[in-house]
Amino acid sequence: MLDAGLKTQLKAYLENITQPIELIASLDEGAKSEELRELLQEIAALSPAKISVNLQGDNARKPSFTIQRVDSDVAVAFAGIPLGHEFTSLVLALLQVGGHPIKMDEAVANQIRSLEGELVFETYFSLSCQNCPDVVQALNAMAVLNPRIKHISIDGALFQDEVKEREVMSVPAVFLNGEEFHYGRANAEELLAKLGAGDSEEQIAALNDKAPFDVLVVGGGPAGAAAAIYAARKGIRTGVVAERFGGQVLDTMSIENYISVQHTEGPAFAAALEAHVRDYDVDIMNVQRAEELIPGKQIQLKLANGATLKTKSLILATGARWRELGVPGEAEYRNKGVAYCPHCDGPLYKGKDVAVIGGGNSGVEAAIDLAGIVNHVTLLEFGDALRADDVLQRKLTSLPNVTVIKMAQTTEVIGDGSKVTALRYTDRNTDESHEIALDGIFVQIGLVPNNEWLGDVVKRTKYGEIEIDERGQTSVPGVFAAGDATTVPYKQIIIAAGQGATAALSAFDYLIRTSVED
Repeated sequence: MLDAGLKTQLKAYLENITQPIELIASLDEGAKSEELRELLQEIAALSPAKISVNLQGDNARKPSFTIQRVDSDVAVAFAGIPLGHEFTSLVLALLQVGGHPIKMDEAVANQIRSLEGELVFETYFSLSCQNCPDVVQALNAMAVLNPRIKHISIDGALFQDEVKEREVMSVPAVFLNGEEFHYGRANAEELLAKLGAGDSEEQIAALNDKAPFDVLVVGGGPAGAAAAIYAARKGIRTGVVAERFGGQVLDTMSIENYISVQHTEGPAFAAALEAHVRDYDVDIMNVQRAEELIPGKQIQLKLANGATLKTKSLILATGARWRELGVPGEAEYRNKGVAYCPHCDGPLYKGKDVAVIGGGNSGVEAAIDLAGIVNHVTLLEFGDALRADDVLQRKLTSLPNVTVIKMAQTTEVIGDGSKVTALRYTDRNTDESHEIALDGIFVQIGLVPNNEWLGDVVKRTKYGEIEIDERGQTSVPGVFAAGDATTVPYKQIIIAAGQGATAALSAFDYLIRTSVED
């Protein structure tokens, strides 16, 4: 199953295993079980002294396998064949169960070790989902660090009956002890917070006690990362507050327009951003949400956990998120038929009818991708013409299972109480209301800036964007902004990074020209 080049790479990685492991497979007579058997035997053959295969597993899910540390209760499990985006998860699981150190902040690792009770996690993923590996890898690491934690990752496309029974309509989907626990991307810190093991009083006090920063950056996307690097290179005290490092880039499937990087994927790009920032003396405060900005000679930033940070200058790089429809039923059926990532959730709708809302590049690309998986795609565009590039429109119109409806205003998401069953829209030419029976709705109508928390403190446009000048200066002295959260006309990764650099240089210039009292 693995080509020669991949085998060579994997063999080198497996040399890092320090404790023997056993691959315990639960198989049936199906073709997928045969594929899994072949994969496990190929892996074991690369390191026969450290890895053995047992084909007598008794897991009810078939095909599945457990990676078990010999003479130990340390283990993680997969149901399905973790290739595609999950191959990295498989490799990491082999190494970590095999005794290779887990790369994680020691404070976070200690929180995981201190968790009590039996915690059984089940994560549903799809092989095309770029968001799933983060969750799978975080929970696998938690299971290795704390044997009271058990985790199995399940390929939703392979276990369709189970997905249907549990009404899983969005991935990654995490169940804890049989109950819904989490949907969407998350790292270990975020999962700990959901488990009630977030910021302690000691951690909050430590944040409060931090000395004032020279530059404090809010946001860890391309703009925030660039700002942090440029500030740190000036030798000034720099900090970053981020809900999730990488920002909206984490939800981007393919990046092919960042000059000098021919192709990468969002999660890999985000990881590179964070690694680059960590090369410098930057205080990164991850999984922290800003709640209030208090201007002054010494700017204060209040966090959602109650802590307050102080800084001489501030850079707002809060980015943007997927715009929502804002219609009845959308919130009720989010992750139950209403989705925002066709790459992640598309495989769950195989053979079904879906709609895509939005006729820009993202919407048309989503419709094209989904058309190869689902039974039928209906694309609804608010205006009288699609806004996507001509090459995408030509591809779309060539597909036999796609219907395009223009001048359509989505008015309601309809469901049966547990999942989406239909969509209602108004024909803007006739004002007539129509209803389309379907199983899923993919919303692709652009982005909205993450600036609501600022209120009227900083001048913003009617669209919520922070108004800035050519130097990134906002309406508040000492407060700068960059990236998709601002009035920059083009929302692109490379432009956001450039703006972050501009904002940092402007902040430095502000500091050397301004006397700030402590």
